[in-house]
Amino acid sequence: MTTTRLTRYDRSMLRLMNDRRARPLYATAPRRRLVVGAHLALSVAIGALVAYSGLGAGEPVWPFAAVAVLLLPWMVATGAINAATRGLLELRERALDERQSAERSRVRARAHRATTLLLAAIVVGLLVAGAVGGKALTVYAAPVVVAVLAVHWLMPLWVAGLTVQDEPADSDGLTA
Repeated sequence: MTTTRLTRYDRSMLRLMNDRRARPLYATAPRRRLVVGAHLALSVAIGALVAYSGLGAGEPVWPFAAVAVLLLPWMVATGAINAATRGLLELRERALDERQSAERSRVRARAHRATTLLLAAIVVGLLVAGAVGGKALTVYAAPVVVAVLAVHWLMPLWVAGLTVQDEPADSDGLTA
């Protein structure tokens, strides 16, 4: 950690992000991949429901009720990823040590590269759809921009959840 004093908020968040009660959810790499996959799937489902109601394709009430139901497991998955990374992306810089700060920079760089590739693919897809269908750009541009914003916001969390290393095994039985 840096020499800057931690505020009460920083200490509270540090305690919360290092709480190990939910460790069985993310103890191994396959479990972390499952949690990140579930988070991604829930994010896509929530986004699709919002886009569905935004495009006026049906009854405006049931998609938002479904979103409200999906938000609870989405929040649990978000918390599990944050706990697995020990708050790598949620803690303030002054609450991180040098290793965590460097890891945060690596995660953000990887997420930036992945989002850039995704943006390029979406632009090409919209241009092709516009050339084929004519009105695709005007109809789908706003929902696609919102989806890209959501992915841009969540990509560092997904990358951090997928790249976090397993914790060393407890050495309770070993004596030094």
